[in-house]
Amino acid sequence: MRTLLGARIGAATLLATMLGGTAAFAGAFGIREQSTQAQGLSFAGAAAGSGGLSSMFWNPAVITMSPGFVSEQNLTYIGLSSRITPVAGTNPAFAQLGDSGDIGQGAVVPAGATSYQLSDRLWLGLSTGAPFGLVTKPNQVWAGEVYGRSSRIFSLAFNPVLAFKVNEWLSIAAGPNIEYFRLTLRQALPLPGLLPQTYPSSFLKGESWGVGFTAGATITPWAGTALGIGYRSSVHHDIDGSIGVPILALAPLAGQVRARLNTPEKLSVGLTQAISPVARVNLGFEWDNWSRLGSIGIVSKTRGVTVNNLPLNYKDGFLYSIGGEYDVNPALTLRAGFGYEVSPIDFTNRSVRLPDGDRYIASFGASYRWSQQLTFNLAYSHFFLDRSRILAGLGRDYNVNNIAFAGVVDSSADIVSVGFRYVFGAPPPPAPALLVRKD
Repeated sequence: MRTLLGARIGAATLLATMLGGTAAFAGAFGIREQSTQAQGLSFAGAAAGSGGLSSMFWNPAVITMSPGFVSEQNLTYIGLSSRITPVAGTNPAFAQLGDSGDIGQGAVVPAGATSYQLSDRLWLGLSTGAPFGLVTKPNQVWAGEVYGRSSRIFSLAFNPVLAFKVNEWLSIAAGPNIEYFRLTLRQALPLPGLLPQTYPSSFLKGESWGVGFTAGATITPWAGTALGIGYRSSVHHDIDGSIGVPILALAPLAGQVRARLNTPEKLSVGLTQAISPVARVNLGFEWDNWSRLGSIGIVSKTRGVTVNNLPLNYKDGFLYSIGGEYDVNPALTLRAGFGYEVSPIDFTNRSVRLPDGDRYIASFGASYRWSQQLTFNLAYSHFFLDRSRILAGLGRDYNVNNIAFAGVVDSSADIVSVGFRYVFGAPPPPAPALLVRKD
């Protein structure tokens, strides 16, 4: 019965992940919202296990902290609000088309983690989720339409891992990361003889499967202290797709295309330190190697030449966070955290598709232990983003027919996450000691 129930939970998580939308909110188009508990701490100490079993997204070795057969499921709503307003410097013919409207699209992001203790030293785990995603959709007709009408990135990852408890203070783990990636980008196509408000849309679509790996270690030198370090490798995607244009005269630019995309690797470090029997402080650091993306060429599969490119040219991203937890009683735990994220996107590479910037993260959360088996988690975060500027056109990475666009971006986000943890069974008994015959 326990195995059947676990299979049903896993199937439900997979279905939710496949059906749910995704909205980036971890710098560029990354999604950090993989654990309700960790979100309540602004992800401080996630690599050291502060996010519960779901911390295996940052560090797979944390599963050795969950004895027995355990599953956690999380559901996060990302409510993003972002508006791009044209300013002086925008081509006058386009400036009159107005602002973007709210380009933010609310999205639900599911994530799950399950582990099973095989012996007193060995654990098997599986996490599922969406590590990357993006949904932005401005008004169909607006001042920056030639640089973006809609953008959608969807991902799905399966990460089975094997963890080994080397001794009482050291655990290690590793496993493959199997990842699906899909994108659809649309923008207005400026055609001679047409007014900007009547421009048709062109599109770029593509998808790919890729494989990487995750690895990590936890160190618990003494009671009350946990240090964790985790690594998620880059995943290479050979994206197969197509470019579509609305008129026959531009047919040579359309057709089947391919592109190479290497997702950024992630290094996470976390520390959890008990300061009393009922209180803990958590620290976190994350580095995302977004600079490896560079400019992505879109190559025609029939002609073998580059027909377009995505000049992402991101920089590396960093997150610094601190949080605290307090056990009000054996059933109720409260937590809060604050984080500062240095975005890989700034004025030099900001686009209307993803007008990201540095942000401050304030979070609150709670866990309620309903029974020995079932615990409920809840978290809320507000993201404060600095007002930022966009400039596209002649001399910039983003340039369509030398059509100048200048704008300012006002953004914020409210994120609510709910989850639960269920313990199906106790850990297996330790292996019996070997008997040595004495003659």
